[in-house]
Amino acid sequence: AGLDEGVILIDPDQSILWANVAALGMHGVESIEDLGATVDEYRARFQLRYRNNHRLDTADYPIERVVSGEAFSEVVVEVAVAGEAEPRWVHQVRSLVLTDDQDEPECLVMIIQDVSARFEAEDRFEQSFNANPAPAVICRLCDLRFVKVNQGFVDMTGHAKDLILSRTVYDIDVLERADQRDLAKERLAEGRTIPQMEAELSLPDGGSKLVIVAGQPIDMGDQPCMLFTFADLEPRRKAETALRHSEERFMRTFSLAPVALAIGTRDGHRLCDVNAAFTALTGYDEADIINRPLGDVELWETAAIRRELEAEIEAGHPLRDREARIRLKDGTVLD
Repeated sequence: AGLDEGVILIDPDQSILWANVAALGMHGVESIEDLGATVDEYRARFQLRYRNNHRLDTADYPIERVVSGEAFSEVVVEVAVAGEAEPRWVHQVRSLVLTDDQDEPECLVMIIQDVSARFEAEDRFEQSFNANPAPAVICRLCDLRFVKVNQGFVDMTGHAKDLILSRTVYDIDVLERADQRDLAKERLAEGRTIPQMEAELSLPDGGSKLVIVAGQPIDMGDQPCMLFTFADLEPRRKAETALRHSEERFMRTFSLAPVALAIGTRDGHRLCDVNAAFTALTGYDEADIINRPLGDVELWETAAIRRELEAEIEAGHPLRDREARIRLKDGTVLD
């Protein structure tokens, strides 16, 4: 046994022979008498249950299984002092049977590890993971099967939780169409951090969802795992698509308008775009006027008119129904 492990020696007649300081501390007692002189006394003083809150039957107590000569390892139980509702410790127990020359049990050993801190940390992580609205899933690295999924991922993808937990990373492909998919697969195989990257996940309804996905290696119950977290980019993509369609509709309207229209910058007073009606009216081709200061083009009849209008624009004042005269490319002045 390790230096931090509790050791209890039990005689085949079910009397408790000896316990080290670690074993006593793991039961909150200072002497073997407080632990119990026999297996029956031990069972009367400490109530054990599994992590799912089910009470252990008498025959399932690790100390009873040791006495029966059963070999077992990594049995995890919660331990409460008799009369108390809540457990104080979480023990991980294994057995060892020492035999004599006739191969008969001579001494029975129960070896205990106090894993309370580990399971408390796992419980805190579980609560945080489930409460976090950010979509997330966890897979084991040994077989790439999902072992945990939070509600955020279920809501984002529409996959049923039970279905997700029976599949692997590539059955429900969380790296689908990732822009660095090969790197992500390599890092996943090595159990290393997967940097943020865009991916497009297939949905059960036949659609898809644009996301940012990243992976962080973690341990769960001594098993190496990968925590995948996601940011839903679909609202951004929809907004960008709507904006693009709006811009396309505006440009079609702008280009086909029967009246002369121009778009310019406040900084430098340069024209960015003109429509066909503008070029037909003024005689200027796009190459003659686009991205040139209007002072160089001399579109306005006089420099004074140009400066006055530019001052209004720089001040943020709208120009509506303002009369002005422009000079066409051939020199003709037009009201």
